[in-house]
Amino acid sequence: MKKNAIVTSITGLWSRFSARHHGLAEFIMFFIVCNAVTVLQLILMPVLKWIFGMTSLVNTSFQVLRLGHNPNGSIYYLFDYAAGAVQRGGGGGLAYFLAVEITMAIAQVINFFMQRNITFKAVGSIWTAAFWYAFAYVVVTFVAAALQGWYKAPLYRLFVGWMGSGFGVTLADLVTMLINCALSFWVFYPIMKLIFKQK
Repeated sequence: MKKNAIVTSITGLWSRFSARHHGLAEFIMFFIVCNAVTVLQLILMPVLKWIFGMTSLVNTSFQVLRLGHNPNGSIYYLFDYAAGAVQRGGGGGLAYFLAVEITMAIAQVINFFMQRNITFKAVGSIWTAAFWYAFAYVVVTFVAAALQGWYKAPLYRLFVGWMGSGFGVTLADLVTMLINCALSFWVFYPIMKLIFKQK
């Protein structure tokens, strides 16, 4: 009984705050949902990486969309997952790419429905919103992949050199994923304001 009274009190406080400060309340809820989805990604990504890492896909290179050259003369790919385990100096291959993209896809589907129903309480067409959300997701994925070319390799070198190939790779994975999540957070908020029609 006491627990129900606390929940009712918190719900009432939130409702009053939301009525008075709708935009701020919406942003706070967006932030909470994004962080919950980020925690899901931080759990799911290592699991999928471990599962795919036991397959031959780790030795299958996935380097596509050549964009030019790095400062050291090597080829710069938009998606650069060279064959071989990251712990042994490789790029994780197709296994790593699939772990990242499947994690992101699952997270974005969950994020879409939670943001639509909880944060924005949207009433517009779900199919129109889903189309624009998917389009934005593809654009963000390509931009994030392009940016990774600048920071991913140095991060892995730093953390692996500092902490070894076990924990160093895990920490570099974590930091890389957090950078991607931060990018998505700041890009998707204005997009969702546009695509989720409200009363």
